[in-house]
Amino acid sequence: MDLAAAAAHVHVDANELKHAAQRGEIESVKRGEAWFFEHRVLDEWAQRNLLASSKKEIGAVHREMSDDFRRRKKTGFSIADLFPASGITLDLAAKAKAGAIRDMTDLAIATGLVYDDEGLYAELVAREDAAPTAVGKGVAFLHPRYHDPYFFEETFIAYGRAVKPVFFGGPDGEATRHFFLIGSTDHEAHLHILARLAVLAHGTDLVERLDAAATGQDVVDAVRACEEEFVK
Repeated sequence: MDLAAAAAHVHVDANELKHAAQRGEIESVKRGEAWFFEHRVLDEWAQRNLLASSKKEIGAVHREMSDDFRRRKKTGFSIADLFPASGITLDLAAKAKAGAIRDMTDLAIATGLVYDDEGLYAELVAREDAAPTAVGKGVAFLHPRYHDPYFFEETFIAYGRAVKPVFFGGPDGEATRHFFLIGSTDHEAHLHILARLAVLAHGTDLVERLDAAATGQDVVDAVRACEEEFVK
């Protein structure tokens, strides 16, 4: 993809993407004065860049994605509908990062929507090795390093609440208790889900509601309530 198409694809300013390429933050090819980007490498950078952004920057990206989604789909977008009951647990037993990744992989597999069990686990590990998906406030958003639509039968989100918080590399130094695993068949939907989860975690009382949840349905209700309040 050329620079203009790549910037539009990941919802960033073309100059920002160009500067990231010049700094070596994203792999690219320069031909003359033109810059070109491989699709899957671009997607991986966009995920890292989004989670490393400030609350204000994430909010701006989320608004742009939501507006674009409404223009193209002409319908609403709700992540609360993406949590299968079999993909929610309130007693994640992991005591360390490696165990949390394995437990969340197993939880995703339990939904019956994962095609490649070990492939998913390997990609989740690769993503955490590249950069942690913990975003502070005790929350992490696990996802494959390189987006592959053929990992999953359909788009879903798995959620696990750890019995004891796990140190997962959060930028605030706090341990992580709330783990979301995003399984998406579509890149645009994946980034949108990631952005919405981030704005809900930092812009609403979602974490407090999840702390108080007693059932899987409470988790879905908490996400839905915060989502509706935020969108309103």
